[in-house]
Amino acid sequence: MGLRPGVVEHLEVTPDQAGRRADAVLADAFGVSRASLADLFARGLVRAESRTGRRDRVLVKSAKAVAGETLAVDMPADPDPMEVRAETVEDLTVLYEDEELLAVDKPTGVAAHPSPGWFGPTVVGGLAALGYGISTSGAAERQGIVHRLDVGTTGIMVVAKTERAYTALKDQFRQRVPEKVYHAVVQGIPDPLQGTVDAPIGRHPGHQWRFAVVDDGRPSVTHYETLEVFGRATLLEIHLETGRTHQIRVHMSALRHPCAGDLTYGADPRLAAELGLTRQWLHAHRLVLPHPVTGERLELVSPYPGDLAHALAVLRGQETGE
Repeated sequence: MGLRPGVVEHLEVTPDQAGRRADAVLADAFGVSRASLADLFARGLVRAESRTGRRDRVLVKSAKAVAGETLAVDMPADPDPMEVRAETVEDLTVLYEDEELLAVDKPTGVAAHPSPGWFGPTVVGGLAALGYGISTSGAAERQGIVHRLDVGTTGIMVVAKTERAYTALKDQFRQRVPEKVYHAVVQGIPDPLQGTVDAPIGRHPGHQWRFAVVDDGRPSVTHYETLEVFGRATLLEIHLETGRTHQIRVHMSALRHPCAGDLTYGADPRLAAELGLTRQWLHAHRLVLPHPVTGERLELVSPYPGDLAHALAVLRGQETGE
């Protein structure tokens, strides 16, 4: 059946569907994945309409379907979601640029490149809007992209501008040459205060968009050390040997010290609210690598964005009794 761009699709909830998650009901009815619906829920494009029209409400994906109500999906009139579209991305800044590459400071809420089910802004589209030419190597939607950050993770990304830089950078990241340094605020105080998590990561067996430590996962190694302790939370510096999807978030959750604000991986929503966090406190703070053409050592640093800096200020104020 599918969901048609630019069309508001409607589905009346039957008694058999009542009580199930709204995203599951829609996925089954329209023959799409729950993952492809996630962004539509996040953007407030799915609502429940009552027969009277007096109790219409915007739904979150975990909301339960109610018999007799109609689920309405307002599909954006977007072109192919894999098409690169030039669009201004607020707070996307260029930290470094030369003839071969550039480094950007990626804000939260921005994907690295277009992907199925994602209708929001991208680094590739933001650079196109700024007039930057980047490498055309790789898949069309991933032009110039040699590594990625989660949508909710901020910080440094390098992007290739030339074909030779793209090839060299891809090889560097494949061989784990760059030093990737993240800062994270995690709940509680890790014991020991520094250590290594060596645990394989794969798809979560029960949640399509989550990952977990699983026996048959891919090898994943995370090193951490403590920078500052606040009592209820701790600021860590994290070095990655591998670059699995959600690696830091999964490993910190496995230690029972999830990133503050990371509700997907078990963070306390009360602490997130106190700190003003609407996403995980995780930032790609520093990246060190040899220049892909000259071999010169490049060290790139990204300052904390406003929301993460605010959360730290709250923690420090609580710690000193201010």
